[in-house]
Amino acid sequence: MEQDLGEIKVGFIGAGKMAHGIAQGILLSGKVCPGNVMVSAPSLNNLGKFKDCGVRTTHCNTEVVRVTRVLFLAVKPHIIPSVLQEVSAVITPQHIIISVAAGVTVATLERLLPTGSMVLRLMPNLPCVVQEGALLFCRGTRAGPGEAGLLRELLASCGLVEEGPEAFIDIHTGLSGSGVAYGAGRLLRDSGQHPAQLRADVCTPGGTTIFGLHALERGGLRAAAMGAVEAATERARELGGK
Repeated sequence: MEQDLGEIKVGFIGAGKMAHGIAQGILLSGKVCPGNVMVSAPSLNNLGKFKDCGVRTTHCNTEVVRVTRVLFLAVKPHIIPSVLQEVSAVITPQHIIISVAAGVTVATLERLLPTGSMVLRLMPNLPCVVQEGALLFCRGTRAGPGEAGLLRELLASCGLVEEGPEAFIDIHTGLSGSGVAYGAGRLLRDSGQHPAQLRADVCTPGGTTIFGLHALERGGLRAAAMGAVEAATERARELGGK
């Protein structure tokens, strides 16, 4: 059932590319106004693009928690413990906490948060920015169908949103989260970015995507793809000469 999102307040701790992609998808729906979204980051580096969208920004993580109900944790996995230690005192039972940190399990999140916190784990991908994302989420022990439905409605404009078992999340990370670097036609077309820039956008140092790309390079995929094109081109010339 579609929910009224008009008054819901959405927060992001972390202002990286994934946070921006999700925020853009949410705002594109028109159901959440920019003034109801707040983002925090320690520096100004990434906050400008959020300000350009009319989103409120701050350097204070606890401020985001205090003024929002739906909270996206969009920081690097190794920062999650320190962030949650910082904000736990202002987390309430009414907050819906959604982590997009790769590899951080629901059990870990629930252990670091106050008892009874409503937690969901989400793996989106960068094509959210052109409404062609593939997003998979799972629920924690206290999050129910209502929270799942709210997340689906909130992210509907980002692309395909599905719920599944947590065991699928890491698989989805490798296939869809990192897969943008291996080929994403519409995102490449609509973003106007060079392919190398698009690849760089999803290659966090030490993250999942860079490891996947290293495996492709090690396996000779680039050379194999070039060889396939060359062979097909040569065969076309041969056929044309007959």
